[in-house]
Amino acid sequence: MPTRGATGDDFEIYASYRGASTSGYYGTLKVVRKTDGRLLYPFEGAAQIGPFETKADAIRAAHQRGDEIVRGDLESPEL
Repeated sequence: MPTRGATGDDFEIYASYRGASTSGYYGTLKVVRKTDGRLLYPFEGAAQIGPFETKADAIRAAHQRGDEIVRGDLESPEL
């Protein structure tokens, strides 16, 4: 039976980037609920994060999206 997260500490956010200066940088993201190992992001149909002019901006945007996903799961857990 899935176990919902109780705090932000119950989630792992892996944020990085891909791309190049010529094509733009895109954030990459993986969000896992540690209490049951459920992968919350990426999911089929998830929009790309970017493009951005810098690697740092792409990573920052990915972290922000991850924080949003965690907040959403805390409020209304995906089971």
